[in-house]
Amino acid sequence: MPDKAVFLDRDHTLIEDPGYINDPEQVKLLDGVPEALVELKALGYKLVVVSNQPAVAQGIVTEETLDEIHDRLQELLAEKGATLDRIYYCPYHPDGVIAKYRKESDWRKPSPGMLLAAAQDMDIDLGQSWMIGNRDSDIEAGSRAGCRTILLRPSSHPKQADLQPLSAGPKPDYSSVNIKEAVNIIKKCHRLRVDMKNQNQLALENQTQQSIEFEEKPPAPEEPKPQTPPREASIVAAEQQITSEKSEQLLSSILEQLKRMDRAEMFGEFSIMRLLAGIVQILVLFCLLIAIWFLTSPISRGNAVFISLGFAAVLQLMALTFYVMQGRK
Repeated sequence: MPDKAVFLDRDHTLIEDPGYINDPEQVKLLDGVPEALVELKALGYKLVVVSNQPAVAQGIVTEETLDEIHDRLQELLAEKGATLDRIYYCPYHPDGVIAKYRKESDWRKPSPGMLLAAAQDMDIDLGQSWMIGNRDSDIEAGSRAGCRTILLRPSSHPKQADLQPLSAGPKPDYSSVNIKEAVNIIKKCHRLRVDMKNQNQLALENQTQQSIEFEEKPPAPEEPKPQTPPREASIVAAEQQITSEKSEQLLSSILEQLKRMDRAEMFGEFSIMRLLAGIVQILVLFCLLIAIWFLTSPISRGNAVFISLGFAAVLQLMALTFYVMQGRK
């Protein structure tokens, strides 16, 4: 299985940068660097330095002195219990004064050549790796190699212009003020990835267990349907047919009875008693109208009024009698 790595710029990431370093005695570790590297090692990352060194092309330092500088870096880290797995550097620059190194190179950041070479040499999975540096060229190199990136933005930096990101270049995945914070970011992402992996593994195990239980569980036997002997089946069918015929006859009888009742009620409405009651009721209204006329007449006719009201009362009683007799019929 391929390893994962954290790629690190050198100057202003691991060590101080007073300018071009050309003496091993100038190497001084930044605060917290050994402890940060130890923590990254504990997370299972290989630690690889990838550094542009144009001072070689400018004739300020030789490759032999550069090797001594890197040996001194390893010594200082070892004193604190930290180590680097590999150091890659690019000595080339297109404007160099040394003809041997005056050229463009795909190892020179922002090209990802050093990261790709390390991945091939050390069997590194770049998709699980990180690039930490303080320049846009570090971020672009890491992004082009397929790594996640962290840009260091110290609160005090002698060259603040170097920290301004290029608008056209890739943006870092994260930013931090120092390497300690960068390690905390990586640790947090590492925990999230482990938790997600554990959850996926648990879900897969549960699914596998359910599949095994389903396969091992025998299917429930089907309950045998009761079979009816041929003779009994014919008897049951005959009984069902008889029941159906009886139901149809009963419904027909009910419908016929309802029709007869409707006809009886229809003709009952025109009985003699009801007719007489209606005629008498009309006479009652006539008597009442006469009484009202007598009352409104300018000529006083008190007796005629009382006689009319008396007839109206008697006729009303007769109408009620006819209605009662009709109801008892």
